[in-house]
Amino acid sequence: MGFSGRLIVYGGKGALGNACVSAFKSKNWWVASIDLAVNDDAHANVLVKPTGSWTDQESQVLSDVATVIGSERLDAVICVAGGWAGGNATHKDFIKNADAMWKQSVWASSIAAAIAAKHLKEGGFISLPGAAPAVSGTPGMIGYGMAKAAIHQLTKSLAAPDSGLPANCNVVATLPLTLDTPMNRKWMSAADKSTWTPMDYIVELFVKWTQGHDRVASGSLVKFITEQNQTRIEIV
Repeated sequence: MGFSGRLIVYGGKGALGNACVSAFKSKNWWVASIDLAVNDDAHANVLVKPTGSWTDQESQVLSDVATVIGSERLDAVICVAGGWAGGNATHKDFIKNADAMWKQSVWASSIAAAIAAKHLKEGGFISLPGAAPAVSGTPGMIGYGMAKAAIHQLTKSLAAPDSGLPANCNVVATLPLTLDTPMNRKWMSAADKSTWTPMDYIVELFVKWTQGHDRVASGSLVKFITEQNQTRIEIV
């Protein structure tokens, strides 16, 4: 019996990425993970070499993706790669942190876009990791805000005509505030978790959107609002 669909999860070893790999695999999808470490649940893995330039990383990842995909086309590319670092313009690690955020978020999302342009089916789906705070100023985490705002712009550009994506693809950016992950629970144990967005909520949306159900308009920035443990989306 064949697979129900095929997708790549960029950042497939992180908390949300791992949840995506598990959910889609349970629904008989072929799933490849791209990350710094192997996800044993994925059908295939592409390991990113963290050293080198942006173009070096692009060449390595695209080459390895072509090897694991072969002649197959993808139904979806879901990028959930990224990280967080704080600091305003006077912080001693301001530029260091900004550089790290650019590499972790913008490099990954741009390479994910290149993968989609080469391997996605017509009418396919791509999701990139934005952030709710980055729709306005982020003085306490400037590097993070810059990187996420760039992903918002990338999303809009990919959804526009002549972006290079196959015809009728649906492109969105997900804009959570705080995800309910094990690491966030560890480091913010005293926080009000009733405002944290469950990973399962986002994964369920990914499952629907990859199958073409209830999609929002291409280019949408999808903000997740969780209040009293109830989550809704808002397009910003």
